[in-house]
Amino acid sequence: MRLAVLGGGTGMSTLLNGLKKMPFDISAIVTVADNGSSTGKLRREFNTIAVGDLRRILASLSHDSKTVRKLFDYRFESSSSLDGHALGNLLLIGASKITGNMSDAIELLNSLLNLEGEVIPLTEDNVTLVGKMEDGTLIKGEEQITKDSRLITDVFYENKPVVTPNVLKAIKKADAIILSMGSVFTSIIPNLICKEVINEIDKSNAKIIYVCNLMTQPGETDDFSVSHHIKLLNNYLGKRKIDAVVVNTGVIESEIIKKYESKEDKDLVKVDYDNLKKLKVDIIKGDYVLLDKNRIRHNSLRVAIDILSYLLE
Repeated sequence: MRLAVLGGGTGMSTLLNGLKKMPFDISAIVTVADNGSSTGKLRREFNTIAVGDLRRILASLSHDSKTVRKLFDYRFESSSSLDGHALGNLLLIGASKITGNMSDAIELLNSLLNLEGEVIPLTEDNVTLVGKMEDGTLIKGEEQITKDSRLITDVFYENKPVVTPNVLKAIKKADAIILSMGSVFTSIIPNLICKEVINEIDKSNAKIIYVCNLMTQPGETDDFSVSHHIKLLNNYLGKRKIDAVVVNTGVIESEIIKKYESKEDKDLVKVDYDNLKKLKVDIIKGDYVLLDKNRIRHNSLRVAIDILSYLLE
């Protein structure tokens, strides 16, 4: 069963850790607009796409993801220009210089890592994401968008990117299209603001499944319920809309939720069943809560099992 998984960042890498353990043929389509930290420095120096999310996804799909993640995420502490750079980011840049482009660089690393799926950058273009804030201000750069305290109302690319051909092939072949959990405006929607991607999704008969976030994102989805997330994503989709949503029914201790509310300005995403019924989406539900050092995470294996069961119905 073929999956085209769209997203980026930590949310997508977490989801893939579970999906790769199921009998899925996975194509991970990754947004490449990040411009912060090590990735931002490398983009400016080498005029390349963002490699940070690609690094995370490669590690998550590797056979020994724990070891590869530890290796790839190692950051140099130096008084030289290497300071702050992640080893995996440098490997991707080096491989792209050897092969001539990032897609072939990923294939090169795939041969070394024995990936349990394919990783496809949305584009090979050095794109700039632009965010429109609630007061109409335009903010350039993903890092600048996420750091701005104002509410985001829309995102688009400064220049229209050329979508990687393998992205469209993966969507065309997919039995299911998965919109990963993660930052909605900076990880998921950047994959949906390309006309070619939407056209391919519209031509597909694949089920469109959204794995909803457990917590809201400040400046992006403040006070959002599950149905709010779906309506937002549906606004960026074309004729095809979300068919099913994965929602958590597990209980999270109130003390942990209060810490998120006070320290990170994040709230628990409420499952509003009445509104979901009106949207005519199938509900895939279960206890998906996994606490990692008091950090709330999805239990990706349980999510993957339930997605497989849904698709086999």
